Amino acid sequence: MARFLIRRLWQMVPTLAGVMVLIFVLFNWVGGDPAEQLAGLIADPVRVQEIRASLGVDQPWWTQLGLFARQVLTFDFGRSWATNEEVRSIFLTRLGPTLTIMLPVLVLETVLGVLLALAVARVRGTLTDRHIMILCTVAMSISFLVYIIVFQYLFGFRLGWFPVQGWSDDPVKNLLVYAPLPVLCAVAVSLAPQIRLYRSFCLEELEQDYVRTARAKGLSESAILLRHVLRNALIPILTHVAIHLPGVFVGSFLLEKFFSIPGLGREVITAVERSDFPVIKAVAVSLAVLTMLINLLVDLMYRAVDPRVSYK
Repeated sequence: MARFLIRRLWQMVPTLAGVMVLIFVLFNWVGGDPAEQLAGLIADPVRVQEIRASLGVDQPWWTQLGLFARQVLTFDFGRSWATNEEVRSIFLTRLGPTLTIMLPVLVLETVLGVLLALAVARVRGTLTDRHIMILCTVAMSISFLVYIIVFQYLFGFRLGWFPVQGWSDDPVKNLLVYAPLPVLCAVAVSLAPQIRLYRSFCLEELEQDYVRTARAKGLSESAILLRHVLRNALIPILTHVAIHLPGVFVGSFLLEKFFSIPGLGREVITAVERSDFPVIKAVAVSLAVLTMLINLLVDLMYRAVDPRVSYK
């Protein structure tokens, strides 16, 4: 296992290097001259040159690439161009609200999706199964923005169960008062595709020989689903969670914007609106590293789920 772990960590190096080069090319050549954007539409050429010098974009491209590599390795992307706040400080202060929202979303959508998929797989082929699949298809066809508007109107304005917007300095109050509505909205959006996908995983396992053997031994359908089918279906489920997890954080952008949550998502949207390149670069690199670490973690979890998996 140690050799596998070392090899996978070593493989991350060229992957991260490729991501860095891609981000560098996109921001330095495709994104336009940052000095001109900071100086405004009507700018003195002397002022533009001064901004280039202060940002270091007047240096040769290899020097700029080396500076960017050092920023990635030290996670020191300088200061925000819009607020002059350190990018590292922005991450530290905005990460808490984002995790307060996204960790409950990840846990609830995974647990509920798996349990509901098992329940639907148990009644496969029945009228109930067909109705649930139709309902999931309809739910998947509705835009995320529609969910946000409907949930804010219904649970916030009409019923008054949750505040529509707001945040505080108390983590417990945030989790119990301000987080439930965006969490409920995100889980409602993700449940339909989760149920459809996890149901297909379960149905595939139900066709295997070991299920027929378990039924022949007299095991109940519930015991077969929970003790045998679920365990064998966990590997594709974990794979899907690994692929889906970075998208969960990206999905927090809309939630934080519409619910006025001072997290990383709202900060990224603001940075895009202001062309705040240091913040955008830091988020892009962080998501790439997060994706690689999640994939490594899931590969390690395969062995815990199925002892037959070997690290080669």
